[in-house]
Amino acid sequence: MQRLVDWLGRQLSAEIALVDRASKVEASTSRLSPGVLADIQSVLTQLSSGQLAAAATQVGTLHVRCEALGRHAPRPVLVVVSSPLPLTRESLALASHVGALVEVSRRARQADSLALRYQQAAARLRLAVFMALMTGELTLARRMTAGAVPPLLDAERLRIHLLRCPPSDRGRLIDAYQDASGYHGRGLMVRCPVYDDHLICLLPREHDGGSANGGLAGPLRALVRDNQHYALGISAPVPLQNTARAYDQARHALAAARHTPGRVAEYHGQPPLAVLLPDQQAAAWARAFLEPIRSAPRLTLDITSLFLHFPRSGVAQLLGVSRNTVTAHLRRVQDALDLDLRDPHCRAELALALAITDLPLSDSKAGNAVAKRKPTPAPAATPSVDNLLSTEAAITWARAFLQPLLLSADRTVHQTLRAWIEAGTDAQRTARNLDISRTTVRAHLRTAEQLLKRSLLPPSPGTHELVHALHIVDRAP
Repeated sequence: MQRLVDWLGRQLSAEIALVDRASKVEASTSRLSPGVLADIQSVLTQLSSGQLAAAATQVGTLHVRCEALGRHAPRPVLVVVSSPLPLTRESLALASHVGALVEVSRRARQADSLALRYQQAAARLRLAVFMALMTGELTLARRMTAGAVPPLLDAERLRIHLLRCPPSDRGRLIDAYQDASGYHGRGLMVRCPVYDDHLICLLPREHDGGSANGGLAGPLRALVRDNQHYALGISAPVPLQNTARAYDQARHALAAARHTPGRVAEYHGQPPLAVLLPDQQAAAWARAFLEPIRSAPRLTLDITSLFLHFPRSGVAQLLGVSRNTVTAHLRRVQDALDLDLRDPHCRAELALALAITDLPLSDSKAGNAVAKRKPTPAPAATPSVDNLLSTEAAITWARAFLQPLLLSADRTVHQTLRAWIEAGTDAQRTARNLDISRTTVRAHLRTAEQLLKRSLLPPSPGTHELVHALHIVDRAP
């Protein structure tokens, strides 16, 4: 705007001002006197409100020509001040032409601004849908997209493809595959609000085979194949209400993918420990364990659940609260449950209780093991967690979980993992306790991720599983 105004001033040997819709000077030549605009304020008001399209007047010996720009009031006004003679016909035409260019430039900027705001709103909506699915709220996800329900919500099952890529690539990839509705065909691509190098892709199970039918799985694999800095973790197919489980699986698969030649890994893990425990005894223990926080506000429970999967700063970003608020809610939970949430054993126990109380009533294939279990009589007394983890199913699960470590030729990895858990998942303390370097500890953790096919980046469900597995095998015969 300033360049156009200055150029017009030189061409006409006049002083130029562009007055915006709020009656403020947006751009002007350097020698324009503010008093001139004050003297024609009433004329500017008439032009801006749409009562006049153009006007000519005099302020002392100065000739002033004003022209309203655009069609929607309030309108900006182009002011041309000349002396001692009024503008010629050719000068007036040039001023009008520049006014038209100013308006075109303004509309272009508005269009860019609107497009940016639309992209931001679409991204926020996609994230909201993802977060609703993460809490199993399918109805809420449909309500918040009323009139433009994403096709993903009509699918029975989905996979999550978790793409690790440079943060600057995420926006480009989302834009490349986004359709006019703001979604991604049958899928949904979401910037991870916690980890800057993660792109979360939710794909319906029946349409995740390639791009021929609108799927994104094929293009995602091709991106990893062609970019050595990319990696892809893929969950197993799960019902939509189990999106949180699929996300955890994709995180585990991504941890394994980083150490494979093709940098792509699918999740082929065991069933979660929670579904293998005796139904009624496990439910009784979990209810008793969580009873002190049963009446806590919903925000407290949401913060507690997310804290077991993300760092505190990530929880704050996900819920739009401050980190101090997250800490305050967690402190109340710690006091109510008499737990130290800095201790990985306490976090694992809390995660198990929440997983048991959140189990679906039925879950097709993944729930077949639950459905086949015979109902057991209600326990006379609340069992302890040690009793629950002493069952044959739990012992079998723990041994299978740790088997890759035990079969490894490098037994120091197993030793480092135990020391890491006992040190509260603090790599520096672990290094000091084992008298090795912190770099060696981190190398052993990466090896363990590759062997266990689990993400051990705390906080992580993989760390909770490791704690339980070590505890179970230590107490088993």
